[in-house]
Amino acid sequence: MRNKNNKHIGIEIDPELHYKLHYISKYYGRSANGEILYLIRQEIKAFEKNEGEIEIPQPQK
Repeated sequence: MRNKNNKHIGIEIDPELHYKLHYISKYYGRSANGEILYLIRQEIKAFEKNEGEIEIPQPQK
């Protein structure tokens, strides 16, 4: 079930990239969405390793 607190991103990709994404995600036993989330997390981890942790601003009270 979708978490209403999560954000939604819509992207357009060309058919070749779409096919390859689904091929890779199926290979690893993930959905295409799961594969994209995995790749995003990996990139954030690499960025923070090199540049430092990204701080999330706390909402003002």
